[in-house]
Amino acid sequence: MELLDAHLVPAVDGVAFGLLLFVVAAGLSLAFGTAGVLNLSHGTLYAIGAYTGAELSDGTWGGLALGLAAGTAAACVAGAGLSAATAPLARRGHLAQALLTFGLALIGGDLLIQFFGADELPVRVPEALDSSVTLLGHRYPAYRLCFIVMAVLLAAFGTWVLTRTRMGAAVRAAADDPQMLAATGHSPRAVHTGVLAAAGALAGAAGVLGAPIIGPGPGTSETVLMLSLVVVVLGGLRSLWATFFAAVAVGEVQTLGVSVAPELAPYLLFAAMAAVLVLRSRFAEPAGAGAGHGSEAPAPDPIARIRGQLAARLRRGRDGTVGRNPSPAWPSQLPGKAAWWQAAPLLVLLAVLIALPALLDAYSISLAGSALALGLLAVSVTVLTGYAGLPTLGQTAPFAVGAYATANLADAGWTVGPVQIVLSALAAAVFAAVVGPAVIRARGTTVLMITLAIGELTGAVVNQLKSVTGGADGLVGFPATQALWGGEGMMEESELYNYALVVAVVAVALTLLVLRSPAGKLLTGTRGAEARMRASGHPVGRYLLVAHVCAGALAGVGGSLMVTVQQYLSPADVGFEIAAFALLAVVIGGTTSVIGALLGAGLIVATRDWVAGSWPGHGPLLLGVLFVATVYVLPRGLAGLRGGGSGGGEQPPSTPAPSPAGKVSP
Repeated sequence: MELLDAHLVPAVDGVAFGLLLFVVAAGLSLAFGTAGVLNLSHGTLYAIGAYTGAELSDGTWGGLALGLAAGTAAACVAGAGLSAATAPLARRGHLAQALLTFGLALIGGDLLIQFFGADELPVRVPEALDSSVTLLGHRYPAYRLCFIVMAVLLAAFGTWVLTRTRMGAAVRAAADDPQMLAATGHSPRAVHTGVLAAAGALAGAAGVLGAPIIGPGPGTSETVLMLSLVVVVLGGLRSLWATFFAAVAVGEVQTLGVSVAPELAPYLLFAAMAAVLVLRSRFAEPAGAGAGHGSEAPAPDPIARIRGQLAARLRRGRDGTVGRNPSPAWPSQLPGKAAWWQAAPLLVLLAVLIALPALLDAYSISLAGSALALGLLAVSVTVLTGYAGLPTLGQTAPFAVGAYATANLADAGWTVGPVQIVLSALAAAVFAAVVGPAVIRARGTTVLMITLAIGELTGAVVNQLKSVTGGADGLVGFPATQALWGGEGMMEESELYNYALVVAVVAVALTLLVLRSPAGKLLTGTRGAEARMRASGHPVGRYLLVAHVCAGALAGVGGSLMVTVQQYLSPADVGFEIAAFALLAVVIGGTTSVIGALLGAGLIVATRDWVAGSWPGHGPLLLGVLFVATVYVLPRGLAGLRGGGSGGGEQPPSTPAPSPAGKVSP
């Protein structure tokens, strides 16, 4: 009884917090489960409602009602606008949607700060609710009890709408069979817009009503989004009541868990999210069932196969490659000239990078060094996304391992650069080998979510393990790195840049050699025709695990370079935003272009730190515009402008977006 008495208030707080997350997550689940939109700007929709409600709150019932109406309407309109923005991406998969909506979140967050200010706004509630009531001998805020009642009523109302109304039937039909819905005279496009508008309205209403619980301020949208994603993953997409109970569980972990087991609470949520996703991928259809990662293999057609063989023979005959005395190839097809032609962009880029110290000031040179570090992270994402078919939002995890390994090695007196690089890469590779089995079995959106959970778990460790990472304060003041044995620590920007350039050139050269080797071709074949590879006896899982480990080692090298160039390390350097930047760099360059990934990383760093310097305070806005423009203007990246990947291989075929993993029903 004493235990219950001590934790009663946190337990009730957990229910209120969980129900707030339920209202937000219900909209996120609706958008993804029915409209098929992976909306990473859903937290911004919550922030729109929260800021609007806080601005209109004046401590009266009229102010609360006006704020609720205005905040809900504003978020509803934003949700409808999101429908129009994502419509052109319907057949491009969830990766493009994730990048677009993340960019819109950056733009929306910057505009909200410009309009409402950067400080957390106070929220005034009606006097009748701005009091406390007695609950089993404890005083508890009346507003939170009122919110619990409203959230339960909302869950019941939502269930009734989905099960007992024609509108709910149309929503379920849109998730199950859009073609059948169209045949009945309903427009799937209108349902799509209505669903995203309703999802926005839910988020906006949650923002207004939840502002006294999670007030509007910097970081609010990111916190709400991450917790809502956990709720959606745990509850699934098939039942509002499952989402309801998952939200309550998450709320209890966030409040009661902190008071009962504070050392475990930061890890529980994303660990549970990763475990659920891994278990679902284990019991889902085998990974090799499709022709590629996540696609269904077509039945073999003997006639088409024979025609293909004849066509190939005719082509070889025209090229003079059939028979014992093949005719010489055209000069443009000579292997040596082709190799030089393909290597030309890399050589041009290398020449430009070598010349940069003579052209730029010290600050710009340091930015170029940071771009090289981010570029290696982006190349590691290219290996996983473009070659292995494993789109990742958590590659900052091995990046962080390499970064903190280098910082701690330097602090312990191990300041020789090559030693730091090798040991950091080894530590990151071991980390990737440990988490790899949880990643390589999944495909598509599930990979994004699993890697996101791994990245967030790593971030929680970074914040908690202060003796190694410095916690939120980060690490600074460790000795400078020596380029070679017996040298002095590098302090000048030009020295640091040249060191970073040499390491990056070696790492990229090794990566290109592997990707162009038979091993790289096997990896590409695994991405494009996994079922056939498995049927041929190839150990696909082993190939993917090796790719995951090698990509982790490469990310670790990038993290080591970042620490050497910056001479400090903070949790923000290895957070979710950096993971999104790395993925954007890959999309900018083309998902299989190593050179493109490096160029994309340079463009991101220039936008974030150099261009934004001429317009202070608007860095997120500029980056958001870059996200949006990239998704729309460069659907195949810079490599697609010249008809293929440069420095990396061919672009993967464009495939329709997979169907949602489930449907929204009670």
